[in-house]
Amino acid sequence: MRWRAATSSDLIRVARKLGFEKDRQKGGHAIYLRKTDNARVVIPVHKGKPIKLKTLAGIIHDLGLTPQEFEQLL
Repeated sequence: MRWRAATSSDLIRVARKLGFEKDRQKGGHAIYLRKTDNARVVIPVHKGKPIKLKTLAGIIHDLGLTPQEFEQLL
């Protein structure tokens, strides 16, 4: 599968759809929590820069999604 470049705003939009809420932010990293199962995901927030592919893959995994499911939620 060919990966599509994603930004932090894309990741935040998907995380919110999955029930994650912003807990806190320190520097360029925002921590999102889902209260139902205490799941946590850290999203790097660097305006205008795409997320590196390995980082994106890790975040998608932390969200509990496959790359195809992530694409559908965008």
